[in-house]
Amino acid sequence: MIKAPFSDDQLESVMGNLLRIGVLLAAAVVAAGGIFYLVQHHSEPVDYSHFQSEPAPLKNIPGIIHETAALHSTGIIQLGLLLLIATPILRVLCAVFGFGLERDFLYTIVSLIVLAVLFYSLFGHAM
Repeated sequence: MIKAPFSDDQLESVMGNLLRIGVLLAAAVVAAGGIFYLVQHHSEPVDYSHFQSEPAPLKNIPGIIHETAALHSTGIIQLGLLLLIATPILRVLCAVFGFGLERDFLYTIVSLIVLAVLFYSLFGHAM
C-alpha cells in the first residue's frame, strides 16, 4: 500500500487555514475599501429615490482589477468580495488535490462534483 504524503489531519489543517486566511483577507480588503470610500465620498448627499446599479467596470473581473489598480474604493470593495467568493472555491480545489494525492477517489469525485456545482452557479448564466 502506498502511503499518502501527508495525513488526514494535515489536510484538514491546511483547508481550515485556507478558509480562515481567505475570509480574514477578504474582510480586511472590504473594510479598507469601505473606509477609503467613506473618506472619498463623506460629503456627497445620499439619494435613495433611484436605484443605481454598479458601473459596468465593476461587473467583471478585469474591470474590478483595473478599478482596484486605479485605487477606486468601489473597486477595492469588489475585489474583497471576489476574494470572499474565491475562498471556498480554493478550499474545494485543495480538497480535490489532497484527496487525489491520498488516492481517495470517492472523495475526489465528490469534491469535483462540488467544484462543478460552484462553477455552474457562478458562470452558468453565461452559457
